[in-house]
Amino acid sequence: MTFAAAIAGVALAWSAVTPPATAADTELIVNGGFESGISSWFVNNGNATDGGQLAVVSDPHAGASAVQTTGRKTTGTGPMQDLSGKVQSGKTYTVSAWVKYDNAASPATKQFFATMHYGGGTYTNLASVQATRGQWSHIQGNFTIPSAQSTATARIFFETPWTSDPASAPDTHLMDFVLDDVSLVGAAPPAAPSKTIEVVGKLPGEHNPLIGHKFGADGFGYAENGRVYMFMTNDTQGYAPDPVTGVSPQINYGSINQITLISSEDLVNWTDHGEIQVAGSAGVAPFTNNSWAPGFAKKKVNGQDKYFLYYANGGGSSNVITGASPLGPWTSERSSTLIDGSTPGAESVAWKFDPAPLVDKDGKAYLYFGGGPASTSMPASERFNNPKNIRVIELGDDMVSTKGSAQVVDTPVSFEAAQVFEREGKYYLSYSSHFGGNDFGGNQAKAQANYPGGGEIGYLMSDSPTNFPKETYAGVLFPNQGQFFGAGTGGNNHQSVFEFNGKYYFTYHAPTLNKRINGNTTQGYRSPHIQEMAFNADGTIKQVVGDYAGVAQVHDFDPFRVFEAETFGWSKGIATEKIAGGSTQFGSTAPNLVVKDIDAGDWTGLSSVAFGEKGAASVTVKAKPLQAGGKIEVRSGSATGTVLGTISVDGPIGEWSESTATLTGATGTHDVYFTYTGGTGDLFELDTFSFAAAQPEPQLAVTATATTRCVAGKVVLAVSVTGDPATPVTAAITTPAGTRTLSVGAGKTATAAVSTRAASFDAGQAEVVATAADGSRVSVSAPYTARSCG
Repeated sequence: MTFAAAIAGVALAWSAVTPPATAADTELIVNGGFESGISSWFVNNGNATDGGQLAVVSDPHAGASAVQTTGRKTTGTGPMQDLSGKVQSGKTYTVSAWVKYDNAASPATKQFFATMHYGGGTYTNLASVQATRGQWSHIQGNFTIPSAQSTATARIFFETPWTSDPASAPDTHLMDFVLDDVSLVGAAPPAAPSKTIEVVGKLPGEHNPLIGHKFGADGFGYAENGRVYMFMTNDTQGYAPDPVTGVSPQINYGSINQITLISSEDLVNWTDHGEIQVAGSAGVAPFTNNSWAPGFAKKKVNGQDKYFLYYANGGGSSNVITGASPLGPWTSERSSTLIDGSTPGAESVAWKFDPAPLVDKDGKAYLYFGGGPASTSMPASERFNNPKNIRVIELGDDMVSTKGSAQVVDTPVSFEAAQVFEREGKYYLSYSSHFGGNDFGGNQAKAQANYPGGGEIGYLMSDSPTNFPKETYAGVLFPNQGQFFGAGTGGNNHQSVFEFNGKYYFTYHAPTLNKRINGNTTQGYRSPHIQEMAFNADGTIKQVVGDYAGVAQVHDFDPFRVFEAETFGWSKGIATEKIAGGSTQFGSTAPNLVVKDIDAGDWTGLSSVAFGEKGAASVTVKAKPLQAGGKIEVRSGSATGTVLGTISVDGPIGEWSESTATLTGATGTHDVYFTYTGGTGDLFELDTFSFAAAQPEPQLAVTATATTRCVAGKVVLAVSVTGDPATPVTAAITTPAGTRTLSVGAGKTATAAVSTRAASFDAGQAEVVATAADGSRVSVSAPYTARSCG
């Protein structure tokens, strides 16, 4: 794998003379002496052919441990550490490491390199040594990263010189070797730019994009037990806005190795569950580099419900990890990728990515994947109209293996992003179409007028989950998003369809939040959207229209529980962060996030909160004050609406505690906003909110009866009140003939007589209002019959 600097296109200079260290110099290698095992190290996996094992050995150059690489499949196989975000363009560094090999069948001397991989095909040799067999040899040198070199991806590793067929002489090219005392000294890593989005990216009242405080692409929707989960490519991972201009460099997909997860009960208020570290050295599956375009499924395996998160490991392969729930925790049941160049039937697929699972009604499961340029062996017209770049393969019963050979899905004008759902016995396969160009045969005519244009979502309908010939093409499901959201929002797309509460919903992405930050010049940072999907009588899909309005809220938000503060419909100026421990709302094994970077003037809002007729009496927040004097105003309707109550976040600075405020007027159903006030800088962090319902008035057990009788030829009305067994009351009696007031002891009966001064009196009823000392009251009626005393 060794590439000379000229081949890599990167200028390089090194010297065997180590310059004096400066006060600003920093050691950037973690665990360079391997005293903590292989922590922070992994085997170079830049190419699909790389492979080998690392093991700690007690044959060090210094200290107690070193690391040995064995089973090398390529000359580039060796220990690697990720330095992305640590090294900087234009800076000079000093590299040092000690290496040794002992194979008696190997040459007496052998060259070893320290090499940097900047992503893609960009490799640069940093320093080298001509090592002598059986002796520790010192790799050392200085190098400067060119100012034009992107360091969004930067991984250092150790290797021997490249040769085209190393397996033909493994003792010469693939010998085991031991490495120790690795060091890279230079400029301290730059401070991470703030990723907090200060603009209002999701406008109050609008339901698209789904969130306004971070990005997310390639959304895959999954519904279970009244909640929708949205798994997305973590576009925020590479977002680095300039602190002055607010503009970030273009998105770098090569740095993305996390999946972002949000969920909702109502499709408007979304909970941020943070990121799943899928790939990379610290990932659940460290043998993969990237995590793009997730797919998700649940299946019972060996009598146990298990959840499977599929993802693209760049363009060359796809993989899967396993969860105990949609929120994890996550494990890898594999040690190599699920779909790659060795997968039967996938050999001719350029991009073996975008995996989307389907578990059918009969329990069988399938994975749809693929995309990219069509085979050049095909005629130009066929490359354009029927590139045959999508595949389907049956999954094993364990969902982490495949069965048989992948079959062609003949999607017209297809590019990527195949996904299948079933409805009323029909299987619908949707996909994203290509943009033409040389990869697809050049400027060709559509074979059918209704074939999709560039960057549209087409679909096929079939009676089988595996048989999708081109004749099953049914039309364009969704035009390019740029048609709906205007300049700066075009490009490719990636969709899914899910069912929730008897309705079908369509997910897609568009750089709408990016547009609201930077205007019509966007940098590729995408945001999730949902629209409701409708069907014609023949089962075909009515074309979906994208808009900012989004979908209707499924039901009102229930405030009378503990819920995560990172649940909101709209927000301004806040960020979220995962902290240690489990979630109060979702359980101890679910990740716990908090709302952070809260400044005066920031806010979060909940859509359609149902306080009910009795309303809420108080609200409690779990918060960590970062300065004194911070407050949370609870407002009705908008961020400037009526203040229902104010929480003083007055717990100990830097410690989590609860604060409560009473509320006035928190009744009915309306949007609720938490607005944040206080001094300059971060005010506090927020973990959870909860509202307490107003207590109903105590019910008094009071009864009343009324009778009439004749006294001296006139009708007299007698009203008897029996009091509550436990509480004395004052009874106010109202009749057509007049009023009376009685004091009634607990469990006692008192009677008031009212003379009508009439010889006859019509039937009616006396009204009694009984009031206790605590203010509780009850109204009762006492009917009476007509009487004549003539």
